[in-house]
Amino acid sequence: MYYQQLKHRHRAERGKYHPNLSLRVHRSLSWLQRAEQAEDSDGQFIFLWIAFNSAHATEIVEQYRSSEQSSFRSFLEKLSVLDTSRHLQELTWTEFPKSIRVLLNNRYVFQSFWDFQNDKLTQEEWEGQFERAKIAARTALGKQDTPTVLGIALSRIYTLRNQLFPGPCREL
Repeated sequence: MYYQQLKHRHRAERGKYHPNLSLRVHRSLSWLQRAEQAEDSDGQFIFLWIAFNSAHATEIVEQYRSSEQSSFRSFLEKLSVLDTSRHLQELTWTEFPKSIRVLLNNRYVFQSFWDFQNDKLTQEEWEGQFERAKIAARTALGKQDTPTVLGIALSRIYTLRNQLFPGPCREL
């Protein structure tokens, strides 16, 4: 689906949404539109990332706030459950499986590799974490666990994002 289709659907359905959700969808769609207008892949990536963050960011009372990773995982699980047309599964298992596998095995988009480079971890620590992460990814791939595979892949893309946008950022 593209911006125009999604915007039309949002307009038709937004009365059924909680105002907070409707606002998040509106913001996300505006960034999706900007991504579609971008002429370069870097710009598209940046605007799509902002659109994604606009869609999943929520305001939660601090005492009920779970960890950022747990919240992100819940978001992906909800998306997967609501994806009755199986678009996420189709993208994950048919359109992009090779790209996802390459991403999951790439040390340069694994945060612990950079933590090692910045003397926050030993070589043994980061390599152990990378091996465990690859095992978890292979397990999720074997089970075709879409939310887990997407969570791991997006975590790696988040590391890439942090290389493009330096500064303080919260982890997924």
